[in-house]
Amino acid sequence: MGCLALYYLALLLLLVALSSWAASTPIEKSFRGCMLSQPGSYSQEYYETAMLSSTSSLYSQVLDSFQQNPRWLNSTRKPLLIMTPLNESEIQAAIFCSRKLGLQIRVRSGGHDYEGLSYLCETPFIMIDLSRLNSIQINLSDETAWVQSGATLGELYYKIAKESQIHGFPAGLCPSVGLGGHISGGGFGTMVRKYGLAADQVIDAFLIDVNGRLFDREKMGEDLFWAIRGGGGGGSFGVVLAWKIRLVRVPPIVTVFNIHTTLKEGASELIHKWQYIAHKLHEDLFIRVIAQNNGGKPERVTASFNSLFLGGVDRLIPLMNESFPELGLQAKDCIELSWIQSALYFAGYQKGDPLELLLDRITTYKSSFKAKSDFVKEPIPKTALEGVWKRLVEEEALALLIMDPFGGKMDEISESEVPFPHRKGNLYNIQYMVKWDENGIGASKRHIRWIIRLYRDMASYVSSSPRAAYFNYRDLDLGTNKLNTSAWGFKYFKGNFKRLAQIKTKVDPQNFFSNEQSIPLLSSLPTST
Repeated sequence: MGCLALYYLALLLLLVALSSWAASTPIEKSFRGCMLSQPGSYSQEYYETAMLSSTSSLYSQVLDSFQQNPRWLNSTRKPLLIMTPLNESEIQAAIFCSRKLGLQIRVRSGGHDYEGLSYLCETPFIMIDLSRLNSIQINLSDETAWVQSGATLGELYYKIAKESQIHGFPAGLCPSVGLGGHISGGGFGTMVRKYGLAADQVIDAFLIDVNGRLFDREKMGEDLFWAIRGGGGGGSFGVVLAWKIRLVRVPPIVTVFNIHTTLKEGASELIHKWQYIAHKLHEDLFIRVIAQNNGGKPERVTASFNSLFLGGVDRLIPLMNESFPELGLQAKDCIELSWIQSALYFAGYQKGDPLELLLDRITTYKSSFKAKSDFVKEPIPKTALEGVWKRLVEEEALALLIMDPFGGKMDEISESEVPFPHRKGNLYNIQYMVKWDENGIGASKRHIRWIIRLYRDMASYVSSSPRAAYFNYRDLDLGTNKLNTSAWGFKYFKGNFKRLAQIKTKVDPQNFFSNEQSIPLLSSLPTST
């Protein structure tokens, strides 16, 4: 029995022993009663372990275990009940009962939503935690896999590696991210320049719609299938149970390196040059930049050039000497390993650490954070970069920029192939982030004010009309369905936003699947768009 199976067995035993059937409010009792009356539903004893109310002893532990941002925990807008279903019939029943009783549903696959929208809601809601729906079935004969939405990236990478040493999947770097949410926003990682997005690899899916019907690709139709691959599928169009993905080929040996520099050592000049060449490098080579503050002095800003190369050192060094000699890469800076070991490396582990670390869903160190994002179409001037470093050192908490290059395969895929539109013409994506450990609203406001100032500073140097953003780095400052629908939607999806709204109106005309930044009905968009 694997470590995840043991974890869930222990969790079930604890829940059986400690959870209480008593519901604290009439609406909770009504929901439980409705669930028990549905065809194919389980017994009362089962729901004692699979449906936790706020009066249950382990409610807080289950709610908090997968969350990544402690600033959500002070909210009073928590779920009435947390469901951990084992199959689609429970989700179908939950949709029916929620609609009947006027409740909302929020779905959690990995718990990494940057604004915590699966944890928070203005109206009474049920959280459907998909973590027990994490089956992965690999089929090497056609190089595909069926993966349930509750599986994490780490679980998927681990399972692929157990089956093959020459296959991988082009998705994110954090192993505890849930696959369902990741694909729903696009999903990119270290192989984005070679293979594109995680969403680009989806060839089928199972989705439960607002009426409880279970659809595959053929039954849902190509419009809805298009929408769920990067258009916020799980929060807007239904509950995606599983995805059929195309595996990609990786070499037996890949190479990683991480070159650290400071401003005194010429970091600004290197980053300035990187902007001109990173998107033009061979598609096997991915070099991202992480710039961060290190104390209160500008000269203490550091930059790391963090790279994956799909090949060996003997091929990498000549490529670097030709394309980016300024970095001064040498063989001693490089580590050769397998692709699955590179997944551990980018997650912060060391070569030789056990692969089972990828199966850990629960992040041990968590700090509050706020993030924003931009796409860059023209290299940022050196003087503007120097202004960024000055802004970084104004922040006493950890502040950083993560810059991921595009180009390669991303230039070859149409903006309308899937809802994620940020393709040819984008040199790189920037993620701005500030992380802090202090508690309290005052600390949060202070750090958030800082990142808002930095974001404003960057307006002249990034994409415009619209100023684009990445949906998986969700940012409610861009607007919400209540306040400014068109602003946030066109930033994330550009010209694809209107088509998403048209599909939403067709498949969920009463807007049951909704949150602060879910795809709205077409009638709510400005008529001029």
